[in-house]
Amino acid sequence: PWICSCAALPTDAEVSCVVKQSCILPCSFQSLGEPILHWTQLKSPELRVHSFYSNQDQLGHQDQNFRGRTSLFLDQVSRGNASLLLRDVQLQDEGRYNCYTSTTEGYKGLIIRLNVDAPVSDIRIHQDGNRITCSSEGIYPQPELTWSTEPPSNMALQNRTTVHQTEEKLYDISSSLTGPDGPDLTYSCSIRTRRNQRRATFRELSPVTVTTDETLLPCSGLNGSETTVVWRFNHQTVLNQTGRSRSVSERWRKHVKDVSERGDLSLQGLDPDLEGNYSCESSDEDETMVTQITVKRGGEETRENS
Repeated sequence: PWICSCAALPTDAEVSCVVKQSCILPCSFQSLGEPILHWTQLKSPELRVHSFYSNQDQLGHQDQNFRGRTSLFLDQVSRGNASLLLRDVQLQDEGRYNCYTSTTEGYKGLIIRLNVDAPVSDIRIHQDGNRITCSSEGIYPQPELTWSTEPPSNMALQNRTTVHQTEEKLYDISSSLTGPDGPDLTYSCSIRTRRNQRRATFRELSPVTVTTDETLLPCSGLNGSETTVVWRFNHQTVLNQTGRSRSVSERWRKHVKDVSERGDLSLQGLDPDLEGNYSCESSDEDETMVTQITVKRGGEETRENS
């Protein structure tokens, strides 16, 4: 029988793959004659992943979980490459695999440990009253979440964190923090897995009273060519900007005068109904920074110009 008793064999290599992406499980052998190659997943019972013999793929007994998702590098098998390409990686693919190779020189089994990750890709932070909420979805394995403030707070940060596992076995995490309040205090939330970490920072600036036709709203933005800046007014999108590419919503085109590379927003012609909460969200692949500022109109000059 070609399926070896591999459960007790040590793992020869570890591979880390990302959900829904493609991944290569490495395996090589001494190429002599026509090889027989079998990939199995070491579950109980073993699952047949991919087979190759008689100089062609043999997929008649392939487990249905792997149908249409596996292939060998056929042009390299004759040179001893038995590596497996696994497409559209799923969480159930995680585990130990055996690469069994047989030639005229004998046979061997190589054990590969496949770890599957769904990294922290999107992290959101917002304020509701004196409560700051940080959340992210679709993560694996279960993430950790921590809070901090700048400057550091002497008071204990009262937070409530909930973790939910979806039907797809991915994790959603959300945490609400009620702590010391006040403008110019920065709250940071970090969500970490074994593969990556992302941080979200929230800062509320002191309210601004506008007495002229134009105003400049600061953004505590990140610097970098891959930084994305999103301005919102009362949760409605004003504009998106990535590098030199900018998109302004139709309602705001007459009001947006300019946006700096850092994200500072220059507005003009502020109508009375444009009083409210403005927020700037600046993000790159590692971090998200949200700056919130309340804008009010005041002064005789503003009322006369309107």
